[in-house]
Amino acid sequence: MNEISIGSPKKKASLGTRIKDELRRNYMLYLFALPVIAYFIIFCYLPMFGLVIAFKNYVPVRGVWGSQWADMFGFYHFYNFLTSDLFLSVVKNTVLRNIYVLIFEFPVPIIFALMLNEIKNLKYKKVIQTVTYLPHFISLVVICGMVNRFFRSDGILTSLIVMFGGERMNYMIEPGWFNIIYIGSGIWQTVGWSSIIYVSALSSIDQELYEAAVIDGAGKWKQTIHITLPGIASTIIILLIMRIGRLFSSGYEKVLLLQTPQTASVARVISSYVYEVGLGATIPVPNALSLSTAVGIFSSLVNILMLFLANTVSRKFSEASLF
Repeated sequence: MNEISIGSPKKKASLGTRIKDELRRNYMLYLFALPVIAYFIIFCYLPMFGLVIAFKNYVPVRGVWGSQWADMFGFYHFYNFLTSDLFLSVVKNTVLRNIYVLIFEFPVPIIFALMLNEIKNLKYKKVIQTVTYLPHFISLVVICGMVNRFFRSDGILTSLIVMFGGERMNYMIEPGWFNIIYIGSGIWQTVGWSSIIYVSALSSIDQELYEAAVIDGAGKWKQTIHITLPGIASTIIILLIMRIGRLFSSGYEKVLLLQTPQTASVARVISSYVYEVGLGATIPVPNALSLSTAVGIFSSLVNILMLFLANTVSRKFSEASLF
């Protein structure tokens, strides 16, 4: 009978050895990743040390570390913003506009993707996709210039409104129309590009499910409710969580390009307030750079809180979550 010798088990390689082996095997991939890593380190992480100016009375000639602290605890500028006359206004405008985006703009790419999915003529489908993708590649400055021109008193869209019984006027200076124009132009600009991820998710749904549904007598509506929407539900939830995580932030570029003195009260949001205060051109205040930094930190912290809250609710009531 042959004897079976049992050798001692191999020792697990150390962490340093495993890292070296990984780098040796996939060094080309890590070389390609280096520019991206360097970009985020240089432009995203290193500048975060400058956030300390939110807690100081920052004077550029003295530098970040040479400037004096705002008060004993460094929260003077946060308190100054929370008690300012514009605090409630900019927070209200920011939250309301993002809620409008969630209600009106967020569902449109989903509906558009569902409609595209039903088109069987590939040429016609590609034409529609190309036409709807184009606004995404137009500069935001050009987009806002077109919107301003279209909604003037002699603009083409103003004339169209008049044809349907509306009043001829410059809608760009009407506060009640600002959010309508902002959301409407946003839908036009993003509907095609934003639908790409949903079209991709729809293509991954097993077609045999539709065939089984047809055999069972399910029409298009029931197929959409019971197969299509559940098939892309995780994608919708993830994007919704990310959208809620930006509830207290909104791009300042479009606001500043569409804003007029007459609409400033409803147009100004937290990000545009930071821009205006930081430059001190529209809203001159003492220690403008420190105050604008404090406002930016406040907005980011609330966004992080909303992101965690939305993710927790999603994880509790569904299987989809970011983390």
